[in-house]
Amino acid sequence: MTTELEQQIAAAQEAVTKQGDTVRSLKASAKEGKAEKSEVDAAIQKLAELKLALESKQKEFEKVTGKVSSQSKEALRAALAGVLERRMFYIPSFKIYGSVAGFYDYGPPGCAIKQNMTQVWRNHFVLEENMLEVECPAVTPEVVLKASGHVDRFTDFMVTDAVTGECFRADHLLEGHLEALLEDKKNPVSPEKAKEIRDLLAGVGELKADTMGAALQAYDVRAPGTGNAISAPFAFNLMFKTSIGPKGDMVGYLRPETAQGIFVNFRDLLYYNGGKLPFAAAQIGNSYRNEISPRAGLLRVREFTQAEIEHFVNGDDKRHPKFPLVADLRPLLYSRELQMGEEKKAAPMSLGEAVSRGIIANETLAYFIGRTWLFFCKIGVNPARMRFRQHLQHEMAHYATDCWDGEVETTYGWVECVGLADRSAYDLKAHSGMSKIDLTAFEKFPEPRMEEVVKVVPNNKELGAAFKKDQKAVKEALEALDSNAALDVKAKLESAGVATIATCDGQQFEVKASMVEIKKVTEKVTGKTYTPSVIEPSFGIGRIMYCMFEHCYYTREGDETRAVMGFKPVVAPTKATVFPLVQKPALNDLAARLSRELTAAGLSNLIDTTGNTIGKRYARTDEIGVPFAVTVDFQSVEGDGSVTLRERDSMTQVRVPAGEVAGVIRDLVDDRTTWEAVSGKYPAQKASADDE
Repeated sequence: MTTELEQQIAAAQEAVTKQGDTVRSLKASAKEGKAEKSEVDAAIQKLAELKLALESKQKEFEKVTGKVSSQSKEALRAALAGVLERRMFYIPSFKIYGSVAGFYDYGPPGCAIKQNMTQVWRNHFVLEENMLEVECPAVTPEVVLKASGHVDRFTDFMVTDAVTGECFRADHLLEGHLEALLEDKKNPVSPEKAKEIRDLLAGVGELKADTMGAALQAYDVRAPGTGNAISAPFAFNLMFKTSIGPKGDMVGYLRPETAQGIFVNFRDLLYYNGGKLPFAAAQIGNSYRNEISPRAGLLRVREFTQAEIEHFVNGDDKRHPKFPLVADLRPLLYSRELQMGEEKKAAPMSLGEAVSRGIIANETLAYFIGRTWLFFCKIGVNPARMRFRQHLQHEMAHYATDCWDGEVETTYGWVECVGLADRSAYDLKAHSGMSKIDLTAFEKFPEPRMEEVVKVVPNNKELGAAFKKDQKAVKEALEALDSNAALDVKAKLESAGVATIATCDGQQFEVKASMVEIKKVTEKVTGKTYTPSVIEPSFGIGRIMYCMFEHCYYTREGDETRAVMGFKPVVAPTKATVFPLVQKPALNDLAARLSRELTAAGLSNLIDTTGNTIGKRYARTDEIGVPFAVTVDFQSVEGDGSVTLRERDSMTQVRVPAGEVAGVIRDLVDDRTTWEAVSGKYPAQKASADDE
């Protein structure tokens, strides 16, 4: 009975997930005019019904068994959170002062895992790809973030409690209120009102300040907890603002991402690299976002670690020389076609096929998708629960060529952990325009050749008469046009007599045909100057860590109280523990010597000389994910000099000569051997009743 109910719960959960994807694709179709609002409405109604069915099955399981279903996301999340906080993987910051939402402290095992993970990332990407690693300040002058668009556009809508001043994110508040109205069984809304609410829910994310305010007012949304009135919604910039220098006259911000530090250093990095493209630069560091309503632990915080790569490449040639190495990998791809199709499910596909069919825009983007997939497999994320979801057209920035999110399935649903985007030449052009510094590259041809080029010749006299003090800015904007943009302006001038030009600070001016000459000429050229395109993989380390925690957590069969963190050895916080079987000087001395040898081999280890049974000591270290345990017994000091080596997940043991154990564990951690190979080489040790 319970097994059947568990299967029904799993099926109900899958149906909810699939219907959620259906709602998202219908919203996208509605924006493009390809679906009616009534279709979106019906899909949302069906999603609500499926959620109720899932909840009903979970309650039925609890009634029959008296326990929470293993399929219950809340139960798993609560059990895992208990282990993570009790063993101090991470805890809320400033606890003795009541904590501050969105900030977490990593304890000893959390620090070790984070350090191990970032080092694996560095080895996997920076070293493997010969990337140029930089480290830039977190405090960033306003002009940098003005150029990138963060000052003007990095915002969410916020409302405040009219009495207490407490802040809330407007869209979350409205969504919560509307969902509560639909779920209210004591005071159900009419079918007509329910339809109106579902229609509004479908488009909450697209509301502007005025329409958001009207909706909050129409539904009398009030501040949670107090019931007080709320303010009108207003844009809230998510960056932490500060001042630079003792006078406080230079505005700065804590960086919202690490990428801008790489872009502003492009010219020097290009010079360092001998002027050669393509090349990639990388940075690992903390970023800061003043989230209005931080939640979901490490998944939405105000300070977090990013690892970002900016791969600079000629926009006309986005092939990658190492693409054949990943072309046969078959990660789960959730393309636009699959999202908009009937099944709503990611499917495995070779990266080579995805590029050849045009599903992934180019080899370089696909190469980094493949390398990202391999990285996640290396650190212990279940590849069957990871997918790469392609952005739908309406989700993409106007300048982007193609974007994919690396998503991992957790109890919170599919969590975006990595963004992989072909950002074209947008970033370098933006910073070049604002700084007036040339951020281009030069490609020298093997032989000079005759080419047709586009020449833009501003008429200074006409520009001066028309734009006065803005003449210089308009002239620079015209001269900065690339060939395609220049020809587009030329076509508009010929057809309409005027064309709109945007200057680096965002101002727009109308130029007339008499103000500029745009023509094609044939010239002998030795090379070409161009603004490189950027392929950007951006990793959220905290999010990846949490997803890995969920995927690695399990309990021993038959004993739900024995939690195990099944970390891969390469990221485990402690690689081995050393246990003297009993408290005897000879056993303690050998255990201490083995601990020193492990440390000398670069292996973090713990030595436990407490009087607890070996089984209890195993259980304690299993809970923090230690993959290997060395036990010193009487055979070690009075017999053949071997010690017991235990592997955490299988709980099997072998006897290894004491002098070899550090080398064996080092090889296991570095993936130079496997536990199966070690078990075949060394004699097995039967576990005693007290061992487990």
